[in-house]
Amino acid sequence: MNMSFIRRVFLLFLISLSDPWCIAQTQIALLKYGGGGDWYANPTSLPNLIAFCNQDQHMNLDPTPATVDVGSVEIFNYPLLHMTGHGNVVFSAQEAQNLRTYLIGGGFLHIDDNYGLREFVVPQMKKVFPELEFVELPFSHPIYHQKYDFNGGLPKIHEHDNHPPKGYGLIWEGRLVCFFSWECDLGDGWEDPDVHRDSQATRLKALRMGSNIVSYVFTQQ
Repeated sequence: MNMSFIRRVFLLFLISLSDPWCIAQTQIALLKYGGGGDWYANPTSLPNLIAFCNQDQHMNLDPTPATVDVGSVEIFNYPLLHMTGHGNVVFSAQEAQNLRTYLIGGGFLHIDDNYGLREFVVPQMKKVFPELEFVELPFSHPIYHQKYDFNGGLPKIHEHDNHPPKGYGLIWEGRLVCFFSWECDLGDGWEDPDVHRDSQATRLKALRMGSNIVSYVFTQQ
């Protein structure tokens, strides 16, 4: 697939968000993957994040997220893919190449470790970018400083192994193409209040950081 064509498609997404007269809504997609892991975890998280972005930042996002297979050409319809889960992840060679083409062409992947995902997803992302390593992003990175400032990096939403939350990235030719939130559980904080019974303050921190990620994706170019 021609890279210049893909970049033009993603540019149209950016224009649609910045143009108040544009009727078309941009859709975020949940990434479906093989291997047996629960890619479908946190079913209320993305709809709640989208609603927050639309209300708080006046975005024009489709209120219903899509679901898309990692190996499908349909991933090119979405400027932002969200991936979560607890368990095993397996990318075929075709799926890894498809995701690589998408990310190099202008797409963005947010991986949110819902606890236990790291040991599985990091080797699979190595299939996507054999030449890259995940690097911890400094607290000064723009993803932490969109509408909301997170001067200490990712907020801690849920405790698991007593580790501080960390944000890692894959950087392709100077552009952040994948953001991996670890030991944070942003998606849990986006869920309906009665799911995890987090305080409103905790949920607000999670939603604000999530909106920062969405905002960063649509402004980075």
